[in-house]
Amino acid sequence: MTVTPSPKCILVTGGAGFLGSHLCERLLTEGHQVVCLDNFSSGSPGNITALLDHPAFSLLQQDVVDPIGLLQVDQIYNLASIASPQLYQRNPVQTLKTNVLGAMQVLDLALRCGARVLQASTSEVYGDPLVHPQPESYLGNVNPIGPRACYDEGKRCAETLFADYQRQHGLSIKIVRIFNTYGPRMLPSDGRVISSFFSHALQGSGMPIHGDGHQTRSFCYVSDMVEGLMRMMNSDAAITGPLNLGNPEEIDVLGLARKIAALTGSAAAPVFLPGQPDDPRQRKPDISQARQMLGWAPQVSLDNGLSHTHAQLQRAAAFATAHSQDPVADALLRGHPGLSAFAASAARTART
Repeated sequence: MTVTPSPKCILVTGGAGFLGSHLCERLLTEGHQVVCLDNFSSGSPGNITALLDHPAFSLLQQDVVDPIGLLQVDQIYNLASIASPQLYQRNPVQTLKTNVLGAMQVLDLALRCGARVLQASTSEVYGDPLVHPQPESYLGNVNPIGPRACYDEGKRCAETLFADYQRQHGLSIKIVRIFNTYGPRMLPSDGRVISSFFSHALQGSGMPIHGDGHQTRSFCYVSDMVEGLMRMMNSDAAITGPLNLGNPEEIDVLGLARKIAALTGSAAAPVFLPGQPDDPRQRKPDISQARQMLGWAPQVSLDNGLSHTHAQLQRAAAFATAHSQDPVADALLRGHPGLSAFAASAARTART
């Protein structure tokens, strides 16, 4: 459905990332002018290659922590962030800067333009929750100096900034807390569990599970998440959030590994590793507010979403195999590291 009432100029920070690129595509299909801001520290140029020739799409290549020199936009989706646990634990200071200083730059731009601005926060603000499922009223159980804190606390601080800019300046804000999201364009090396399991299953190698595998997660397919973001952005001004966006269909990590192994026909078995510090034991959103205020609920089941994702990987593998000697195709895959790595893994499996 179309959820933005009239054509607008819309900035998407982090627009070359996994989620951001899907959002950019959807906005373009609805007739908007889209400006993608990204420095490609974790986003991929390949995610937006197909958009570069679109007359309504433009790319602003810069770091979100630097001043944003746009003259006028109507809406801003702030998705810029290092979201991969492996990446943000390797670069915690930059992760904090992106989440905190980046939020300030985005908010200052919104003030200058009179734009509405949406902050993509995270379920990580709840930490290792003592309440299950997690409602927005739950204040969390977060270790402020732990190895994950650069991301968790950075997002919490960004929420505070958004709320204070609204209180002090009357800015039109929206805050959503995004739970685990998956789908095409995931990077196999980003450390997130679904991309990791697909990568290892396609290679036939052991599927790494930290801890006993009984920790639970809830996974939302990317098209459902994009729909939720757009509904929140275009909701009544009085609806500011935070609102949870996620799929309450809960599964333990071991069960997820078995699903992906069965789907891919892989003989890969779980490999149990030591648990990770501050890793939540349970993660499931209470989305009753999103249902009531936005009329939103996920439409894609986990089984269907995993099948869609696997089908995309199979298409990538077929493309890689059919064009293995084609320098143009090789350049395309190299420009899209997520697609390239998955395709290479799947193609190797197909040849064995």
